Amino acid sequence: MKIAFYLRLSIADGDLGKNNKDESNSIENQRILLQNYLSSTEMCTDDEIAEYIDDGYSGLNFNRPAFQRMIEDAKIGKIDTIIVKTQGFVNGNISEKDNNP
Repeated sequence: MKIAFYLRLSIADGDLGKNNKDESNSIENQRILLQNYLSSTEMCTDDEIAEYIDDGYSGLNFNRPAFQRMIEDAKIGKIDTIIVKTQGFVNGNISEKDNNP
């Protein structure tokens, strides 16, 4: 099984760039939660897990570099399972998106 983690946080919500941080605390916490989830399931694998990280990108649209790369990798078979903390990390707040075409 080729597994990918998708990690995302809006710049408005995070601490990216503060105190010379390359990655927000939320991204670090998401990674830990997903690793714990994976190890508790039958999907547990020794294979390398691909990570796609959009730290500082809004979820109100799909114009996120890592998200686009992940979708392309899924289309060509590089990954077959995508794990996210919540659906909102993929598609943002649906009601807000509907009001912002």
